[in-house]
Amino acid sequence: MEYNDQIKNRVKRMEGQLRGILKMMEDNKDCKEVITQLSAVRSAVDRTVGVIVSSNLVECVLEAERNGEKTDELIKEAVNLLVKSR
Repeated sequence: MEYNDQIKNRVKRMEGQLRGILKMMEDNKDCKEVITQLSAVRSAVDRTVGVIVSSNLVECVLEAERNGEKTDELIKEAVNLLVKSR
């Protein structure tokens, strides 16, 4: 799978958020603020996992259909990836 700029930018934003959280910790910010930001990063990671898995699934299913292959196993694999990510 080729990762497009949109997906890479998502990861870069998360990287920036994590740096910000570290700075908050170094500045002894309130626990609630830190947890709020950590939760935001977790949500961003979850959404990014979903985007990657769904994009890859679409590619794999289209290729399998072109080759006359069944797609059931591909779909199960994608679902398992999503389940494991949590």
